[in-house]
Amino acid sequence: MKVFLFTCLLMFSKAFGQSGQNNLSKLNEIVLAEKLSHERIMTINNASGASNNFDVKYYRCEWESDPAVRFIKGKVTVYFTLTSAANSISLDLMSALTTDSVKQRNILLNYQHANNVLQINFSSALFAGSLDSVSIFYNGIPATTGFGSFIQTTHAGVPVIWTLSEPYGSRDWWPCKNGLDDKADSIDVFITHPAQYKAASNGLLQSETSSGLNTITHWKHRYPVASYLICFAVTNYSVFNNSVQLGNVNLPMQTFCYPENLALFQTNTPLVLNTMQFYNTTFGEYPFIKEKYGHVQFGWGGGMEHQTSTFIVKPDEGLMAHELAHQWFGDKITCASWQDIWLNEGFATHLSSMYMEQKYPATVFNNRKAEIANITSVVGGSVWVDDTTNVSRIFSGRLSYLKGSHLLYMLRWIVGDSIFLKGLRQYQKDAKVIYGYAKTDDLKRNLEQVSGKDLTYFFKEWFYGQGYPGYNVQWSQVGSNFVKIKMEQTTSHSSVPFFELPVALKFKNDTQEKTIVVDNKTNGEIFYKNIGFVADTVFVDPDYWLITKNNTTQKVIDNAGPQNIIQVFPNPVQEKLFVYLKNYSFLFANIYLCNSAGQILYKKLLSVNGSEFIEIPFEHLPKGIYFIKAGSGKDVIFVKKIVKL
Repeated sequence: MKVFLFTCLLMFSKAFGQSGQNNLSKLNEIVLAEKLSHERIMTINNASGASNNFDVKYYRCEWESDPAVRFIKGKVTVYFTLTSAANSISLDLMSALTTDSVKQRNILLNYQHANNVLQINFSSALFAGSLDSVSIFYNGIPATTGFGSFIQTTHAGVPVIWTLSEPYGSRDWWPCKNGLDDKADSIDVFITHPAQYKAASNGLLQSETSSGLNTITHWKHRYPVASYLICFAVTNYSVFNNSVQLGNVNLPMQTFCYPENLALFQTNTPLVLNTMQFYNTTFGEYPFIKEKYGHVQFGWGGGMEHQTSTFIVKPDEGLMAHELAHQWFGDKITCASWQDIWLNEGFATHLSSMYMEQKYPATVFNNRKAEIANITSVVGGSVWVDDTTNVSRIFSGRLSYLKGSHLLYMLRWIVGDSIFLKGLRQYQKDAKVIYGYAKTDDLKRNLEQVSGKDLTYFFKEWFYGQGYPGYNVQWSQVGSNFVKIKMEQTTSHSSVPFFELPVALKFKNDTQEKTIVVDNKTNGEIFYKNIGFVADTVFVDPDYWLITKNNTTQKVIDNAGPQNIIQVFPNPVQEKLFVYLKNYSFLFANIYLCNSAGQILYKKLLSVNGSEFIEIPFEHLPKGIYFIKAGSGKDVIFVKKIVKL
């Protein structure tokens, strides 16, 4: 859950006047609270007990709720299609609630409600592909699990009820399919509550109808939605409206907040509208563009990204940016397994970082540096969750949130920002996952299709693998323009013997600097690069794109520069040209003879290392100026001027 970013302004410490260390400490407190909350639910069966022989199409939820009383009475009608012939289906519903009756087309059905599962038996078998519905009538005091899932409390002395169902808390208070495998295509929510209150839920408000001393509030949502993202809240809300222009659409933004916090919400809500425009432009159209986005204030210490209706404790800019990001990554596309929770949390963390970095550019490097220090504070740990029974492991702030976010930094670095964003936009449109569930391989597939790169090695090392690299960069000046670089790497965990990465190196002296990139694929690899000046210092990954630690640099004396390796012996009488290369290693890939216009007249491919004596044809060329050039790829390291008399 998403409250993580409530205090994860560590990346924006300068903008908000907070230290990175203080934010990290607060973040750890929030993550600990999440873990403890999850402990309560995950000890009561770690998975959904609903049957997999049907596909939910629609929920019609009719709830009665008085915020002064922790109690719910409801009628939930489930429309479904059978995926195989069946005599029954099963829904998740905690045994603490009482099932009054179950009906199919107004005919009473037999059912069994035990062990937190409601099994509904049909009067006759239904065929595969059958579209049907059942209505469950129930009531009771919901169990206390998850993040509370169903909370009755007060604010400023006024009663309030709100729900927060992630991960398996929906079954605490209503019958549903509670796993990460089936979204309803749409929902209607009807909330009957005392008339002095307002009720908020998903989608668009349709009506508020008086009924004696009560009001019946109707909300409609016409997008696929996971059960844990369905919500409602009731109290004496103040309601105000904003809007934001997204392309040709003027999207409504609706806020339900406590009256005592109205001024704060009215002041800060424009901040999230700016974020909305940034995300809409960068990652694709707001996923629920035909409806709205909204904030609903509640009493838990952070936020929860209920679809179209984020529940939020207060309107902090970083928290709002994080929760809004989930509408794309977490709501529209939801992780299909807790092993892939980073597809929700790592992405929301990263999107909010991207937004805040472009808004507060002076904070970028210090914030990235602080995050990397947190990630590398322990030598091991993968983003892939290897133990989904361990709540601390699933909701690890260091791994699922921060390291997950920095995997995206590194992917941006490897494929380039434009390709990365194009890949994410394609992922958002992928027919296999759109408005459904995804695993990491789905993201990988889209990034590979767009970039043309095989990213198997990256996900093996950084998603499944543990730890991080540390670099020792040995370098020497070669002449007045070139440097020789030797890249040595150690890793913090044995699961990855070597991390393959492009690494930025910034060379500088008192008056000049240049950043070059070496694509380091093997340990001990040597590079020659033209930096154009004599350097005295080098910095590794100066912009903090990479998860690394304990990087060192060492300037060494290297007498094997090209000026001592190549000798050219022109003989203008015999019109012969001899080139002698002595003890070279990965220095040159080719040697060329060029005319004064730069046209290549002769080319020879050199072996990887050794010594060579090369005779270059020279006799048939006219008198004039020529050049012997040696280089690796596009980098020309040695040039020798030859004059033919």
